[in-house]
Amino acid sequence: MSAYSSLIACVGLPGSGKSTVGRQLARRQGLRFVDSDQVIEQRLGCSIREFFEREGEVAFRDVEEQVLDELTQAGSGVLSTGGGAVLRPANRRRLHERTTTIYLHSSAEEVFKRLRHDQNRPLLQVADPLGRLRELYQVRDPLYREAAHFVIETGRPSVASLVNMIIMQLELAGVNAPASAALPDSSAAHSSN
Repeated sequence: MSAYSSLIACVGLPGSGKSTVGRQLARRQGLRFVDSDQVIEQRLGCSIREFFEREGEVAFRDVEEQVLDELTQAGSGVLSTGGGAVLRPANRRRLHERTTTIYLHSSAEEVFKRLRHDQNRPLLQVADPLGRLRELYQVRDPLYREAAHFVIETGRPSVASLVNMIIMQLELAGVNAPASAALPDSSAAHSSN
C-alpha cells in the first residue's frame, strides 16, 4: 500500500502550469480535475481579481483556506491550487498530509515569459511584474517545497512531457490511479492568482 494519497495536488507560482498540467494529468490518469480558483470564483460569485480589489488579499486567503480544506478531503482526483495557496501553514499541512503534492517548479523568468500579457493575475498588476515574480519566488519556493512530495522542473518541456514525468514519479512512488474519482468536475478553469 502506498503512503501517498490518490488525490494529487499541483502547486507552484502563478503561470507555472498547474491548471494546464493538472487537467492533462487528470485526463491521462482517468481522474476528475478541479481547479481551486474556479471553485473559489463560483463560491464568491465574481472573479478572484474583483474580490481581491474589493476585499483585499487577507479576505481572499480566508476563502481560499476554507475551500482548500474542503477540497483536500474530497478523495481521489487532481487538484490545481492557486499560486498563493501555500502561504498559510494550515494549507501547506493539509496539502502535504491529505494529498500527493507536485510542485511545478518554474523560475520567475520562465513564468514572466508566459504571463507578460496576462491581465487576470492580481498580484502581477504592478509596474515591475518580473520583479514581483522574483519576490514571489523568494518567499514561496521554500513553502512549495515544504508542501510537496515531488518537485518537477517545468523548464522547456511540453505539457505532455511534464505529465509523463509526473506519471513516472507517481508510478515509482506507488500512487495508483483509481477507477473512479471523488472530486467534482471543474470545467475549463483558469488560475487567477
